Amino acid sequence: MTVPRDPQADPATGAPLPAPAPHGARSEAETTAGGPPPAPVSAPAAGAAPRAAGAGPGGPEPRWARPALVALLLATGLLYLWNLQASGYANSFYSAAVQAGSQSWKAFFFGSLDAANAITVDKPPAALWPMALSVRLFGLNSWAILVPEVLMGVGTVAVVHAAVRRRSGPGAALLAGTVLALTPVAALMFRFNNPDALLTLLMAVACHLVVRALEDGRTKWLVWAGVTIGFAFLTKTLQAFLVLPALAAVYAVCAPVRPRKRCVQLALATVALMVSGGWWVAVVELWPVSSRPYTGGSQNNSFLELTFGYNGLGRINGDETGSVGGEGGPGGGRWGETGWDRMFDADTGGQISWLLPAALVLLVAGLVMTRKAGRADVTRAAFLVWGGSLLTTAVVFSFMAGIFHQYYTVALAPYLAAVTGMGAAALWHRRRETWAALTLAAAVTVTSAWGYVLLHRTPDYLPWLRWLVLVGGLLAALGLVFAGRAGRRVVLVAAALGLAASLAGPTAYTLSTVREGHSGSIVTAGPASPGTGGDGRAPGGGPGGGPRNGAPPGANGTGGNGFPGGGPSGQDGAAGGPGQDGSGAPDAGGLPGGADGNAEATAPGRGSRGAGGGMGGLLGGTDVDAGARELLETGAGDHTWAAAAVGAQNAASYQLATGEPVMAIGGFNGTDPSPTLAQFQQYVEDGRIHYFVSGGGGGGGMGGGTGASARITAWVRATFKEVTAGSTTLYDLTRPATGS
Repeated sequence: MTVPRDPQADPATGAPLPAPAPHGARSEAETTAGGPPPAPVSAPAAGAAPRAAGAGPGGPEPRWARPALVALLLATGLLYLWNLQASGYANSFYSAAVQAGSQSWKAFFFGSLDAANAITVDKPPAALWPMALSVRLFGLNSWAILVPEVLMGVGTVAVVHAAVRRRSGPGAALLAGTVLALTPVAALMFRFNNPDALLTLLMAVACHLVVRALEDGRTKWLVWAGVTIGFAFLTKTLQAFLVLPALAAVYAVCAPVRPRKRCVQLALATVALMVSGGWWVAVVELWPVSSRPYTGGSQNNSFLELTFGYNGLGRINGDETGSVGGEGGPGGGRWGETGWDRMFDADTGGQISWLLPAALVLLVAGLVMTRKAGRADVTRAAFLVWGGSLLTTAVVFSFMAGIFHQYYTVALAPYLAAVTGMGAAALWHRRRETWAALTLAAAVTVTSAWGYVLLHRTPDYLPWLRWLVLVGGLLAALGLVFAGRAGRRVVLVAAALGLAASLAGPTAYTLSTVREGHSGSIVTAGPASPGTGGDGRAPGGGPGGGPRNGAPPGANGTGGNGFPGGGPSGQDGAAGGPGQDGSGAPDAGGLPGGADGNAEATAPGRGSRGAGGGMGGLLGGTDVDAGARELLETGAGDHTWAAAAVGAQNAASYQLATGEPVMAIGGFNGTDPSPTLAQFQQYVEDGRIHYFVSGGGGGGGMGGGTGASARITAWVRATFKEVTAGSTTLYDLTRPATGS
């Protein structure tokens, strides 16, 4: 049977010609010279990567495209919802703020840790808002907190699919969406309540909107991109700006409008960014300090100082006032070694880097294919937008000397997926050209080889899989080398085998991730490896680690110590000194990250992944037994705060257990100067705080024993009556100790 030739296909290669520009769009020649556009040429002749059917607005779409998209989104949603409740409250630090926001609109607006508005989280509140609204509607539970994060993951897959489909067709879009959904760190963070889920969604939307603006030069798309990045700033401050140099540079050079208009459009987008990201900052900075919560993470109650200090330059140079890690500097410190290979090292590689080598190969290939295209070629611009965002973010992550956690790399996932989908599709359409077939084979080879390396880092985890990945990938690459001369069936089998080999490793890690619960402040995807502590400890990204046993914070009672090396226990209240586990016995090593409450030795830079996390009340919640909960709930309505505790995770555990506001002394690390001793004494004199929970997060008591939290702790212990409830020691701030 003879198949009728597509009249819109390139006669030389059979690939579809580029779709006509949207109505009202002007070509480069028309824009710069004022004349009509030149006659169309084939994609190969112009040097551009051919676009598949359905790639552009109004283009034909194969029948399978829409059902495939629906299936992809449904599969992603079901995958991310699987076993979701195993994570409990996930990061209790943010869950407590969500709880507070569901009880108080003021706490909702500021991102306060408690409904009485003592102190905020150390981030702006945008990521908390969807979860707080969900809890208002459905009550406080794991699903109400985490389902909005799952929806953000599905939304990010949809955005990347839509962006890639416009430029490279539905096949490339399906590949890109699948790569994103099966990236292990994406499966982790789109099931977790840190701000990274919303940030990743917003950054994907921003890149998509910039490419839309590059298609037709319309100002509205660029302005909406600015609005999106502004809200991303309200999600995780300056991390939202990492892609700005790439996006601005690509639009300034490649936009299909005159230079003067480009400058005006970029200025308008900047204004939109400042308004959408700055309105909340302005309100906070102008609000009377006496009637708003203290800005957590800052040292002088200023959100601007938090933005440019602890959450800004401090992350780059390691000089983070109030941090418990530090010691960054050249070469790294507590937060892991810095350098060009950080995204591939034992700590981070299994989270994000499975397809990163291939993405870099495909990015170069895409730029080579479009090297002869005109300045305003949208296909090349799309590669530059997504590829530039990938490179700039990866470089900053690789060399930042301050706090760095492996889960930050979820920000790379949409960029990596888009580049992979577009690049693979472009090479596939030109596979009859020898260089394209060899490049496609090289991408599969490097992916399978790197997959073998990553899987070899967990030798006890599916040991047979690494050999299937390596052998399958090499066989597929061999078949792709002869793609121009082999039969259609052989080429399709080789492509399918290459795809399976490339995705097998990340798929296995993703399935391992969704089978487990994750809680605490530091979490990682996939099975444990030597770089992440082969015995189940978190990677060497600073002290401590996040629980992964599926229990709510501190559920097995192993994460109670709040000070590095042990310190006072959040469970039994026994006053252990530095290097003790809370029971008076020396802790194994007494090192930051080794305080997991079970006297198990850990090396510096590791932490428990069991319940409670490393450093107990600092990086993971503590176990709240029934006796302590009942005691705190009794008479709580007569006080502003049912209790106060050092460190936000410690306070969050008691707040989530009781539903009553609990003051977090010193914020997340226990090092913020809020409240001061004088302020705390005034609160106690006014009867606003009922109990003080013994032990807690690092606080001023860390190491040198200085700071407001240490002075408050010492004053409370010397002044008020000690009360034991179950295994927890508290101090009743309404009952002075005998003789005080």
